[in-house]
Amino acid sequence: MAEISVLPVKPEHRAAWDTLYQGYARFYRVEQTSAMRDTVWSWLMDPAHEVSGLVAVIGQGAPVGLAHYRPFARPLSASRGLFLDDLFVDPAVRGSGVADRLVESLAAKASAEGYSVLRWITAENNYRARGLYDRLAKRTQWVTYDMAP
Repeated sequence: MAEISVLPVKPEHRAAWDTLYQGYARFYRVEQTSAMRDTVWSWLMDPAHEVSGLVAVIGQGAPVGLAHYRPFARPLSASRGLFLDDLFVDPAVRGSGVADRLVESLAAKASAEGYSVLRWITAENNYRARGLYDRLAKRTQWVTYDMAP
């Protein structure tokens, strides 16, 4: 297999990113419109916005994976962390190391920029991804809650 490269998302990645992000929404059974994807894409293209993105490509091909991330404050430790919001790999290339490279690239970024942690959440039943996450990171004791404002 050709080398996996991880790159900052660029305008020329839009079509492949759109397909990947639709797949991510389908996986989590989240209804997502093209207007919603346009909003997220505008965030990714705005260097002043808190959300940034990476894509993974194999060889010279189109993106086959994506990762969206953002910094966050950690008041209790008086530090900043990097939060991985979205990670998705095209099902056709799962198991090829694409997800590993995306997470490892973010961990390297967090280290280089002085963040104290790279953090993410996943669904309890996302067993395949959890296998990867259990290999790369430590599962925490924290339980997540959502409340509508």
